[in-house]
Amino acid sequence: MRRTSTAWPHISLCTLIGLGALAGCGAEGDLSDSQSDDFNRRGNDERNRQPRNPAALPGTDMTAFEAGLEAFAEAETIEDGLGPTFNENGCGTCHTSPVVGGSGDQIERRFGRMQDGAFYAFDLDEENQGGTLRQLFSNERYRMGNASCRIPVETEPPTANVRNVGRRTQPLFGLGLVDALPDSFFDALAAAQPTAIRGIAQRVRVTLPDPRDPSQSVGSLRVGRFGWKGLVPTLLVFSGDAYDNEMGITTQSCFRGTSVLEFAMENHPNNVTAPNGCNGGDLAPSQPPGVAEVPEWTDDAVGPCTGGRTEIQDDLLLFTTFMERLAPPAREQPRDRRAAQRIERGEQVFSGIGCAGCHVTSTFRTPANPYNGVPGNFAFRPYSDFLVHDMGSLGDGIGQTGDPAAQTRLMRTQPLWGARFNPFYLHDGRARDIQSAILEHAGQGAASRSSFRSLSRDDQAALIEFVRSL
Repeated sequence: MRRTSTAWPHISLCTLIGLGALAGCGAEGDLSDSQSDDFNRRGNDERNRQPRNPAALPGTDMTAFEAGLEAFAEAETIEDGLGPTFNENGCGTCHTSPVVGGSGDQIERRFGRMQDGAFYAFDLDEENQGGTLRQLFSNERYRMGNASCRIPVETEPPTANVRNVGRRTQPLFGLGLVDALPDSFFDALAAAQPTAIRGIAQRVRVTLPDPRDPSQSVGSLRVGRFGWKGLVPTLLVFSGDAYDNEMGITTQSCFRGTSVLEFAMENHPNNVTAPNGCNGGDLAPSQPPGVAEVPEWTDDAVGPCTGGRTEIQDDLLLFTTFMERLAPPAREQPRDRRAAQRIERGEQVFSGIGCAGCHVTSTFRTPANPYNGVPGNFAFRPYSDFLVHDMGSLGDGIGQTGDPAAQTRLMRTQPLWGARFNPFYLHDGRARDIQSAILEHAGQGAASRSSFRSLSRDDQAALIEFVRSL
């Protein structure tokens, strides 16, 4: 959606101006009682799962947050640049449960080929299909002036042997806190794990640097902490990638004089461009000719980057603002003393059979002055190490071109906070309940799965009740 230029908002942190005693301004990361009750009330309303407004972190500039929410929830159209192929028409169309920014029912689809021990992502050479993501919808038929245009739906190539791999919509709550953590934090988590289950803190390229972080530059490395494969280093990169790949809306930004085109290229069905006269596959106005830094069919661009210009495309900025200020889900309060005792027992069992080796139960804390403006010294417990682990047969088999088979089995540990709000579980949604998800664990999770099977029924139920309380 084309908008007027927007600046990065500032979060007002009470702790930085000596007002830590005010409500909502404590040093610890606990939500207020009203926020906790509101979140749980929405989440437990099974009769009405329509999207509602989520809770924000303490100290958030609510005007900026609500502007981000509005952009996130907006449905895009072909005139905005939706397509040529896409999975949904808005961020908030997928992330709905129990509120905007949560998980969802959608399952996207991927494919690839494993040959001679190496993965091929269908992104090179004569078999280039535009990558492993098979967008589920297209702009179908539309008119552009006198031209009658048809955009087909993507299909899996017949030479793929890794087929129809599902990835479900993940919740975004609390991820601004995770974005604020330094790489060394994840390295320390990996180093502390036993060798048998030790995860990997993957360094990935930052394709669109966040100007607020002086350590980021185009092509710099940062620990990937988002996405099912742990290959997304920041929420800003997540925004650009999802806008392009999930909605087909392309963007161009400037960073220190460099035109960032990572998310500026349209996703054509099976990499076949739109017919001549069809405006590149959508009805967004084309970019002015003669600007080498901006491809013609880029849907939303900031323009030339001369003079060392830095400007992030406004939608990406708004999406990031909204996501990084989403509060973590509050824990569900036990119904009575007996339920509290069962949850406490479940946590003991959870740790005792090794689940806490990856879904770590320790308290995380943001730096004193986070680069992205979330509260400093904020304590939170996501129940994930955000590392990738070899999950054996539970791995999705998807990788990047040239990856060995072992790399395609790596999956990032899913945070368990808010697990009770998920419509289903695991990366492809195959598990309809928590017990089924546990029993699907393999690879580095196999020992905990076996230990779970050996538990008494009471201890199994207590562990599940603990997870549902998070």
